[in-house]
Amino acid sequence: MRTLLTLSLLLLYKVAAEDTCRSGLYTKAGACCSLCPPGYGVSVACSDSDTVCEPCKENSTFSDVSSATARCKPCSRCQGAMQSVETTCTAKQDASCLCSDGYYLHAKDDSDHVCLACQVCSRGHGAKTPCSLTENTECQPCPTGFYSEVKSSKSPCLPCRTQCLDTEVQIGDCTAHHDILCMNKDVPILKRKDDNSTTLTSLEDGNKDLSILRRTDGNGNRDENTTMPGSPQFTAPEDNSKNIIPVYCSILAAVVVGLIGYVAFKCWVTCKQKKLLAKQRAGELAASGEGEKLHSDSGVFLDTHSLQEQNHLNKAKLEPKLYINLPPHKQEEVERLLTDTSRGKDWQRLASLLGYEEDTIDTFGRGEDPVHTLLTDWSSKDSSTLEVLCAALVNMERADVVETLNSAADASSVV
Repeated sequence: MRTLLTLSLLLLYKVAAEDTCRSGLYTKAGACCSLCPPGYGVSVACSDSDTVCEPCKENSTFSDVSSATARCKPCSRCQGAMQSVETTCTAKQDASCLCSDGYYLHAKDDSDHVCLACQVCSRGHGAKTPCSLTENTECQPCPTGFYSEVKSSKSPCLPCRTQCLDTEVQIGDCTAHHDILCMNKDVPILKRKDDNSTTLTSLEDGNKDLSILRRTDGNGNRDENTTMPGSPQFTAPEDNSKNIIPVYCSILAAVVVGLIGYVAFKCWVTCKQKKLLAKQRAGELAASGEGEKLHSDSGVFLDTHSLQEQNHLNKAKLEPKLYINLPPHKQEEVERLLTDTSRGKDWQRLASLLGYEEDTIDTFGRGEDPVHTLLTDWSSKDSSTLEVLCAALVNMERADVVETLNSAADASSVV
């Protein structure tokens, strides 16, 4: 009996000791192992002696827990052109990265993160789970009664309207690609009367059809263009175009006369300037002893207007031609040529020649249109000139794309 009582007391003592030891670990001597607080990691684990802690290094390692076993962990690194640092790494918390709009943060491992392009839901599909900071888009087909008219990584399927307004008539049902189609009842429709004059008939509501009355004239011929009696008819407004024509002609004549007067005035001013400059030039040459030699050549004079035009052309040649200034249809043609899969993935080689690293090229490749993403990102740089792009394309032996760029540059330089 005394032995059983002793064992019970020892068991109660051990349970009480475990309740007061937060780590739940003990040294070989039976002492409770200490916890390393946040900002500190375990340097020597608890065994023969108590736990030895060491402080984590700022912007290098961190620990956000109290533990008797956890060491300081390396800080996460924000890498790539699409990432930015939201919060820096401290001894007590890890760094957090933020992706650009249209991208989400994908974790390769505990300390390596990369931004990937969000999936874009096509028309007729909505975002079941919209793209967020750390999650990609999850798309789903729009069910019956819902539609989606846009390509988006965030917009869900929208519910269809149940009916048109009282002033409208429905002309199309709701599908996965669009809502119900409605038209205003007051929209005029052209009809023909018996006397070949034009009338206007408005749309009736969905329960009233516009009927056509077939009628036989005196010769037995059937007239199929006569509207049924009682259907709404409106006489077309009187054509006033004949009264407006003289006004238009007067305005046009005034414009032509004004242009002729302007051209004549400019020619007069130019000729006057030429004569004045020629006179001044002749005086200067005469003063220098060469006036008699050049005075006989009365056709030689200085054309300041031509010099100004030449200076503008020379300035245009010296200014760098940027890719971003190309017309949108030329940019689309360049992207189409580089997307041609029959030549392989030329855009990856182009990205490398333009100075992009492999991580960034891999990021572009995960998107829906990597060529568009590459050229859009590159065109935002100061060095994105057509000369640099053409040099890279020549290195790739893509003369077809160079020819397209040169034709676009020549067209944009014409004044």
